[in-house]
Amino acid sequence: MHALTLHRLDLGSAGEPADCVTSLEPQDALLTATDLSATRGDGIFETVVVVHGIPQALEAHLERFERSAAMLDLPAPRRDLWRFAVLAAAEALSAHTPRGAVKFVMSRGDEAATGGPTGWALGFAPDSRPGGATPEIAVVLLDRGYRHDVAQTSPWLLQGAKTLSYAINLAALREAERRGAQDVIFTSIDGFVLEGPNSTVIARIDDVYVTSPAELGVLPGTTQADVFAALADQGAAVETRRIDVDELRRADAIWLCSSTRGAAPVRSLDDIPWEVDIPVTDRMNDALNARKG
Repeated sequence: MHALTLHRLDLGSAGEPADCVTSLEPQDALLTATDLSATRGDGIFETVVVVHGIPQALEAHLERFERSAAMLDLPAPRRDLWRFAVLAAAEALSAHTPRGAVKFVMSRGDEAATGGPTGWALGFAPDSRPGGATPEIAVVLLDRGYRHDVAQTSPWLLQGAKTLSYAINLAALREAERRGAQDVIFTSIDGFVLEGPNSTVIARIDDVYVTSPAELGVLPGTTQADVFAALADQGAAVETRRIDVDELRRADAIWLCSSTRGAAPVRSLDDIPWEVDIPVTDRMNDALNARKG
């Protein structure tokens, strides 16, 4: 990831936003050493892919941002201010690259001060794809350690919120690397498919494209939602429901969807080779690339 633009939001005291977005150099100092995003990972974020200066699915990302803020008892983000910051970062980004991304972040703020949250939007160029192609990925299944109903039984675990606390997700990706894979699909201890560390799972089972519901404590996928809309428009059957691991193992194709990567096909699952449906993958990503915002 190569940082290209940075915009700081003045969120005011007690979360009351002031109408102020300041452009900074990406290397400029932004946080204090006592900001809770750095010391505790206490905050939320979203990442929006930007194509020719246009943020994709921005309203869906802002809606999910608001949902995460509510789950963490953070002040409700004022959507117009955050939208302005993302659009400013996207416009600045377009001068550097035709395809990039903007990450926007709200921290709870400085634990040594009485002010409100800290906010910023960072424009960056994601790691490039070889030849511009969507990567085919080797995936392993890892147990997340929770039942499928953890979001209902233990909401304080914040399953389904997009938080800055990514240590477990990164540890899972390192475990995948140790096993010779590039990515992970988390499962529940009672045998249901959840999500990836930074992606949503789509599986084609009995000619139906399925994904796991948010009630399982997974993050609602903005990219997955756009893929499902495109598939439905093309006449395919789509469904959001529980998927057990045995069902996943008989799927004839699997994808991991994320904002920056698009729809990435799974080429192996737990070292077992998996079929890659190139025509459908291309249709998915063509639809994503054709979005106007």
